[in-house]
Amino acid sequence: MAHDAVEVIGAKRDRGELSDSQIDWVVAAYTRGDVADEQMSALAMAILLNGMTRREIGRWTAAMIASGERMDFSSLSRPTADKHSTGGVGDKITLPLAPLVAACGVAVPQLSGRGLGHTGGTLDKLESVPGWRAALSNDEMLAQLESVGAVICAAGDGLAPADKKLYALRDVTGTVPAIPLIASSIMSKKIAEGTGSLVLDVKVGTGAFMRTVEDARELAATMVALGTDAGVRTVALLTDMSTPLGLTAGNAVEVAESVEVLAGGGPADVVELTLALAREMLAGAGRDDVDPADRLADGSAMDAWRAMISAQGGDPAAELPTARESHVVSAPTSGVLTRLDAMAVGLAAWRLGAGRARKEDPVQAGAGVVWHARPGDDVREGQPLFTLLSDDSERFDRALEALDGGYDVGDGTSYTPTDLVIDRIG
Repeated sequence: MAHDAVEVIGAKRDRGELSDSQIDWVVAAYTRGDVADEQMSALAMAILLNGMTRREIGRWTAAMIASGERMDFSSLSRPTADKHSTGGVGDKITLPLAPLVAACGVAVPQLSGRGLGHTGGTLDKLESVPGWRAALSNDEMLAQLESVGAVICAAGDGLAPADKKLYALRDVTGTVPAIPLIASSIMSKKIAEGTGSLVLDVKVGTGAFMRTVEDARELAATMVALGTDAGVRTVALLTDMSTPLGLTAGNAVEVAESVEVLAGGGPADVVELTLALAREMLAGAGRDDVDPADRLADGSAMDAWRAMISAQGGDPAAELPTARESHVVSAPTSGVLTRLDAMAVGLAAWRLGAGRARKEDPVQAGAGVVWHARPGDDVREGQPLFTLLSDDSERFDRALEALDGGYDVGDGTSYTPTDLVIDRIG
């Protein structure tokens, strides 16, 4: 059945429900270039303002998957599980998680992305490891999953090309927050990727795209339903992103912190979330008889990390890059660190050169923020609170502006610890 863009835009503008054939047509036509960017921008805004039903979101996701290829891991000798985070600050969890789950006997095909804005990108972090490469062919990916059990790499151009085109458009038209489009963007790639089970880490708080628990729960429930309907065992954890994870935000500094976790140390919150997600992934893959904490303790997760890095050309024993310049921020007074705002830290790391404003911008491997206390910790006046890292000292002033007002030191009476895992859906 023939359609045209104005008809589809008008239907959603007037709060109508798009038919299956309208959705199939507009996604395919936009991918081919027959629907102009300005027309898809108008439709995206109409979806943002008027929403979509579960049927519409499911069909939109299916149309995005149909725009490209699907991967098949059925030939592997072990079950597959994947994890997706909606993005946060200091969120290096994928780095220790993938080799940890692999060490437990489950293959992890982790297709990751690059950072944009205040949230870091897993590929940017790993590219700070000398020699490591993000681009793998499908055959290379399959071979590494069989031999090592884990791969973290870039998604190929053939996987949901409609999403790649639409994502770039949403980014410049103010339509990123549309929950139907976020859900279909994430799930089209994950379903096309072919994993057997999926765990979603839906961040909520000041440093996340979802600022409220209600919005995060709606997004999580939508994505779990999409995965379940497509035959992928899917669960979601809602996790706190008001405070950044761990003690570092950047690229090489987050790799170093991840290696600490794999060595049996590292910040308690990073270990807690890594283990929580690992247990969900193992349960989804039918391997909940294995305790991932044992694999951290016995060194097998570290062995899997070294094998994964080496398989992609990296040197796991190489020194990581360091920034040429550093600047220390001291505690203004003695007391308790009662608040550390994730968005403030993320913006500071971005401005120091750890992130990018446009997709084509380079990032600095050594740039970032290290914080020397977490909320609830005692601090003394004059002690180092943050260390800012950058190759360009002129970036420090803008980073300091981002941190200004982003933390509080008080007498401790206003500090209430919060749970890292807020809820589980699925």
